[in-house]
Amino acid sequence: MQPPGPPPAYSPTNGDFTFVSSADAEDLSGSIAPPDVKLNLGGDFIKESTATTFLRQRGYGWLLEVEDDDPEDNKPLLEELDIDLKDIYYKIRCVLMPMPSLGFNRQVVRDNPDFWGPLAVVLFFSMISLYGQFRVVSWIITIWIFGSLTIFLLARVLGGEVAYGQVLGVIGYSLLPLIVIAPLLLVVGSFEVVSTLIKLFGVFWAAYSAASLLVGEEFKTKKPLLIYPIFLLYIYFLSLYTGV
Repeated sequence: MQPPGPPPAYSPTNGDFTFVSSADAEDLSGSIAPPDVKLNLGGDFIKESTATTFLRQRGYGWLLEVEDDDPEDNKPLLEELDIDLKDIYYKIRCVLMPMPSLGFNRQVVRDNPDFWGPLAVVLFFSMISLYGQFRVVSWIITIWIFGSLTIFLLARVLGGEVAYGQVLGVIGYSLLPLIVIAPLLLVVGSFEVVSTLIKLFGVFWAAYSAASLLVGEEFKTKKPLLIYPIFLLYIYFLSLYTGV
């Protein structure tokens, strides 16, 4: 009986580890190549830097994320401020031409109120009234705000369904007739009778524009109780311009 011989040699296939003796391992040398990590940013592949790889390995990759641009952040300035120039121009025409026969939808001035249009009208009226005395502009704006508040409270007491923003917009826009007659008063200022008639016409024009929008059918027999203070408010605005 022959003694058992050495085990048959094992030839490793591709992909298997090869075990070598310690004596042969002394002559082995080499290096491990760093992983080639690439980041896809939606276009070409870009190789990450060492700092980027370090942050991702430590769980801080969220610091490198870039948010997509939001279309809401790229709106024009006028749209951001909610300023519609076409709407303001249409409302100006509705106030300056209050006759129903002209076919304008005048209720849009009341039903769709805005702030910047009336404010621009009040500021322009302040400029022409005070001849550049900017320190008094705040007084006219105050009269506009608190005068509109008075009309609003009176309308609510009388049973009207109107909001303060609506009254503020209508009163502001209805200053336009007084702005229109301002150049005429400069021309005919020396003719007292003509000047007085133009002032009365401007006040009636402004009061009619405002009252026709604010005084609805819900007031019934109480309409004069609201029309009268509106008329007095525009008389006061005119007195600020003429200095009376």
